[in-house]
Amino acid sequence: MGLKTLISFFLTLLLFSCSSLPDSEPVNVEIVDTDSLSLIPFPQQVDKNGNIFKVSSETVLNFHDDTKNEGNYLLNHLNKQLSTPLKVNVWEGQAPSTSIYLDIQDSLFQDFKEEGYQINISKRELRIHAQTNVGIMRGIQTLLQLFIPEFHSEKRDVWYLPGLDIIDYPQFQHRGLLLDVCRHFFDKDVVKKYIDALAYYKMNVLHLHLTEDQGWRMPIDKYPLLNDISSWRLDTNGNEYGGYYTKEDLKEIVAYASERHITVIPEIELPGHSQAALAAYPQFSCNGGPIDVVNEWGVFKEIYCAGNDSTFLFLEDILSEVLEIFPSTYIHIGGDEAPKFRWEHCTKCQKRMRDEGLADEHALQSYFIQRIEQFLNEKGRQLIGWDEILEGGLSDNATVQSWRGMEGGKKAAEMNHQVIMSPTSHCYLDYPLSSIDLEKIYSFDPIPADIQSGKEDYIIGGECNMWTERVSDEDNLDSKVFPRIMGLAEVLWTYPEKRDFENLYHRVRAHQPALTARGINYGFETTGAFIVVETNNEVNIQLKTALPDVIVKYRWLGDQDGFKVYSKSFQLDRTDTLILQAFRDGKTYGDSILQDFAYHKGIGAAVEYHTELNPWYPGNGNQHLFDGVRGSANFRDGNWQGFSGDDLILSIDLGKLKSISAADFQFYHYPNAWIFMPKEISFEWSVDQQNWSQTRINQKMMELNPETRIVKAHMELDDQNKVEAQYLKVVIKNYGKVPAGHDAEGEDAWLFVDEIVLY
Repeated sequence: MGLKTLISFFLTLLLFSCSSLPDSEPVNVEIVDTDSLSLIPFPQQVDKNGNIFKVSSETVLNFHDDTKNEGNYLLNHLNKQLSTPLKVNVWEGQAPSTSIYLDIQDSLFQDFKEEGYQINISKRELRIHAQTNVGIMRGIQTLLQLFIPEFHSEKRDVWYLPGLDIIDYPQFQHRGLLLDVCRHFFDKDVVKKYIDALAYYKMNVLHLHLTEDQGWRMPIDKYPLLNDISSWRLDTNGNEYGGYYTKEDLKEIVAYASERHITVIPEIELPGHSQAALAAYPQFSCNGGPIDVVNEWGVFKEIYCAGNDSTFLFLEDILSEVLEIFPSTYIHIGGDEAPKFRWEHCTKCQKRMRDEGLADEHALQSYFIQRIEQFLNEKGRQLIGWDEILEGGLSDNATVQSWRGMEGGKKAAEMNHQVIMSPTSHCYLDYPLSSIDLEKIYSFDPIPADIQSGKEDYIIGGECNMWTERVSDEDNLDSKVFPRIMGLAEVLWTYPEKRDFENLYHRVRAHQPALTARGINYGFETTGAFIVVETNNEVNIQLKTALPDVIVKYRWLGDQDGFKVYSKSFQLDRTDTLILQAFRDGKTYGDSILQDFAYHKGIGAAVEYHTELNPWYPGNGNQHLFDGVRGSANFRDGNWQGFSGDDLILSIDLGKLKSISAADFQFYHYPNAWIFMPKEISFEWSVDQQNWSQTRINQKMMELNPETRIVKAHMELDDQNKVEAQYLKVVIKNYGKVPAGHDAEGEDAWLFVDEIVLY
């Protein structure tokens, strides 16, 4: 707290002590500074009224029977932090010194709708008004955030609240978190902890991902092998891993969420991501098995057979039991990453296509989804699917969750379908902070700028997605979700026109005590430090931080000197690894950042791409392959350029004649993500663009290997002498189609390239 704020704070307290509080009231009242309220999401309207409200054992909490759930919820939270419990008076008896009222009113602001609320805090009364119980609960969460941080970890006789008038309501109706409990299993207490946290930040959906290739997490009475077999896998050490919820567990989770006005939406994946289920019941696959529950991450070719009517009876039986437990209007059926290889080679599926007049396997997937949707609609439910369900034709009433960027969601909205936005660019919490941090999430706008006018209303909200391939323990889960999800909570509730990240950052940091008290391991807001590279004829390196209270230190790995405090930009003059470390309050902030650089003769070259850049992995645009920056083991770090199914073809102008003896290339190889090393590299050089010389590296020098790794290729241009060249042509041939034997056989392969280093 700065000097100006301290002076203002104590003057305010003095004013209150003279005019607003009884003579016996202490002067050093601790309240939240109203000039810097740490509310998340921040309300639509907040006005100070100059009062202080006292909460003590003399305070009476008043609520009707119709707000009994919300009243008891608030009572329990306040009593945990009071030395003596509150009194409860259901609108009867003598007026106490201070009273809290939970009040449902039919006629409030039109914008309130279901979740809006109003809070009025005066000297003697604190009132939460809303049109619904949901609104009352949302107001209670704001009230709990108004207490000082110590409220969440201490008991006291008296707590004080600032006098405020708040009007608040959400901008988007769907504000959720996807929690994957399949890749790694988390028990019901962890799920309940997350429900409490979602409620605290006015999120209203827990999207529970219950089935996957790696595990099936809910019991189906009619098919017990889904738990006996599908819920378990053998890990890399040969140990059995897994688990599942009982139906009683799931009913308890749903009831717990309902008390907090959170909807639990189950996801039952189909037709793909179904290998665990097919391991137990291979008769519903295309080849009849045998099939194992998967212990790897990726996309696998096993898929429900679309040509077998018994498959649909199997899924309808499962969904019938799902509907008995989950009352949500929406049921998520996945629909993503469904390889068509099995269908292409299945006589039953091919017959189904002929009988139904379906043009291709994408249309067959649409047929599959529409048949499941019809079943759900007949049961009074609605279907949500990932944006792949657009392929082959979208079913009539489906809601689309757009994850492969915004385009699928935009297309669905313009077709008058409801849309949930959760693109990998902003909403994937399994991605590292270097890819998606709190600031990036807070910058997210779920409404595409170029959407057709009037269609934006079909975008009903968004979700953060927490996939757990590489998250196996609760602390790691927490640190990935928090505090990043708090940025999306404000985006979806308040939808601020202007995003002040520094303001959000200070509010988020103030919430750490509350999260710690809830048993949540608070993670980092960002990497703390990051590198900005500008390339012309030289590589200019800047070290930056998004945080106002962090300093950055750095050193080169090859130097003997220790870390230096960064003060100004510098030019790259070596091939080396730059190490960064951020510091906050004298302590290291986040992990050290290591970035490999290559100083070489091609830096700053003018490059013309004859291959269109992929919008998901554009890297540094046309300068990417000659900017001196090397990619890391994380292919999403922004330092790799990715091309799906396309060869990379380049024309390069070095600006003047240069002597070149060799070239180095790096490629990413990750078969489970469909990323393969190239088949061939062709390299040509010329002095005048008329006469060209050529060399190449072919497949034999880079044999196919299933191991995930960075593949290096070295090319000598001339065995005897350096060559003189200004102009280069490079063709890097994509592997083409995912090879035979792979679970995505026949799909377009990805090519990932980071830097072409010239010697």
